[in-house]
Amino acid sequence: MSDRLKRTLAAIGSANSVTVTVLAFVLSVVLGGILMILSDQHLLSEWGYVFSNNWSDAPTDSWHKVASGYTAMFHGAVYDPHAKQALRPIENTIVEATPLVFAGLAVALPFRAGLFNIGGQSQLIVGAIFATWVGFTVSAPMPLTVLLVILAGIVGGALVGGATGLLKARFGAHEVISSIMLNNIALGVLAWVIKTKAFHDPNRQDAISKPVKNSALLPAVSGSSPELNLSTVLAILAVLLVWWLMTRSTLGFRLRALGSNPDAARTAGIAVSRNQVYAMVLAGGLMGLVAVTQVSGTLSASHAMTNSLDNGFGFTGITVALLGRGKPVGVALAALLFGALTAGGVAMEAATTPTIPHDVGTVVQAVIVVFVAAPMLVKEIFRLREVRREGPGAAPSAPSAPSVAPATAVDSAAEAV
Repeated sequence: MSDRLKRTLAAIGSANSVTVTVLAFVLSVVLGGILMILSDQHLLSEWGYVFSNNWSDAPTDSWHKVASGYTAMFHGAVYDPHAKQALRPIENTIVEATPLVFAGLAVALPFRAGLFNIGGQSQLIVGAIFATWVGFTVSAPMPLTVLLVILAGIVGGALVGGATGLLKARFGAHEVISSIMLNNIALGVLAWVIKTKAFHDPNRQDAISKPVKNSALLPAVSGSSPELNLSTVLAILAVLLVWWLMTRSTLGFRLRALGSNPDAARTAGIAVSRNQVYAMVLAGGLMGLVAVTQVSGTLSASHAMTNSLDNGFGFTGITVALLGRGKPVGVALAALLFGALTAGGVAMEAATTPTIPHDVGTVVQAVIVVFVAAPMLVKEIFRLREVRREGPGAAPSAPSAPSVAPATAVDSAAEAV
């Protein structure tokens, strides 16, 4: 056995974060295939009589069902060689993933500072209120109006995020509790604002705001998908900016020190309270960009606010950040995966007969997150064992004594709840 193969096996045996994520995806695909079989009454009947009829019919038909389902999902999310616009699926995936990038970063950034941002819903709603008001009131050339809408969304989200950070820094209110309360308050404010004369669309009877002007819409990016717009470029810039902030800037160093050990950071002269507010302000601004994609982007056909504006992005961002291991590039990849499952799930439901429900994609997402959050379970399923890193032929490492680690944001959140 060559040294390279030994090193490869050693890396797999160590079950690092990348390996666990890949294996979690494999497990989710398997469970998704089982769900496809269970959703087909004909296949269930075949399995019920598997020992009475030709025993190979049920396994063969089940394999074809799962293979056709995942093939349709791939064609709907990545590449469809039979379509005139073969790259349209990957563009649809990017469109679905763009707001998830902002939402994931809005959770990952404060998490590195030891904070758990569960208030993305309120930050998105207030950012949308600001952006929508600017969008239908300002009359200016398109570049200026778009810029003002983006800034308004960022400011609105940052105000709510900053309020959460201030409550924690000044009064000791846990960010999880205050965020949940602010979410409920924001939902009530949204329901009231939409009905006010200043916001409600006089041409509609339902609860919806005035649409933003055409000059406030995000310009489209060249491609076969009309939904691909400037927000995707902003998402790429956000990933690069957050990466630079957390790895190259003084503020990023302070936030990471704060997340590792607040007491040690305070002893080193870092202003803990002030940096907690900074982290939540940045997180709120990122969620405000999600609001901009909803109001001025193409995910909302009406380009207006409704009561279902948040669309679950605030909580989906938590799962994206978890799958991305709290790192900007990982968050972007996790958002692309979730976007592919969403876009591919819709295409799979339309392309398969009998229909495979698009909820399979949602189940796959949930299972991935469950297994990533429980790496020891993945190790037990695949019988992975920890190995030493000194050399390719090293023996398995002995269990080490438990050590006391600094409390993380999740630990603090659990204690607060």
